Amino acid sequence: QVQLVESGGGLVQAGGSLRLTCAASGSISNINEMDWYRQAPGKQLELVATFNGGGITIYADSVKGRFTISRDNAKNTVYLQMNSLKPEDTAVYYCYSKDYITRIEYWGQGTQVTVSS
Repeated sequence: QVQLVESGGGLVQAGGSLRLTCAASGSISNINEMDWYRQAPGKQLELVATFNGGGITIYADSVKGRFTISRDNAKNTVYLQMNSLKPEDTAVYYCYSKDYITRIEYWGQGTQVTVSS
């Protein structure tokens, strides 16, 4: 089992910044890729950023140039630095990972990000 715990969400004005943190614990030896997803009210789940096992980062077009995903392997933690936030970034943000051997997927509990105009 893997546990993912997010933190760092909150209320911020448009143009502001937040940094989300996702700490992984448990049986993490088979975890290589870690992602951030978000879901806004009434909308589908959206992949925001990926940090894959090869160290490659991928971003949704809507956040390119504003968000940065990074990883601290020593702390088993992935971060999402969000700058120049917009009201349309308002959503619940989820950390996601998958065991590449068992293919079991893991999700964090989510953290709310609200951007006021």
